[in-house]
Amino acid sequence: MSRKPSFANLRTVAPAPTPAPVKAADAGEGAPASTGPASRQGRKQIAGFFSPEMSFAMHMLARRQGRSLQALMAEAFNDVLRKHGESPIGD
Repeated sequence: MSRKPSFANLRTVAPAPTPAPVKAADAGEGAPASTGPASRQGRKQIAGFFSPEMSFAMHMLARRQGRSLQALMAEAFNDVLRKHGESPIGD
């Protein structure tokens, strides 16, 4: 029975160059060394899948109120937290 081929022959291929780490001085004064937008620093995404009707209704409400969909979602999440006896977070 033959053995599986060795991966040792792959060592002759040059490894892909690794990007240089971003230093805090390069990222700006006190800025974290991340590539994401500054507005997303220290935040986590919460996402869900909803019906097209719900999406349309939420987008229309946001437009009518001149607010972002994210602001409406934060308000809704804070309402749910209050309903279940938790403290609202705020944003």
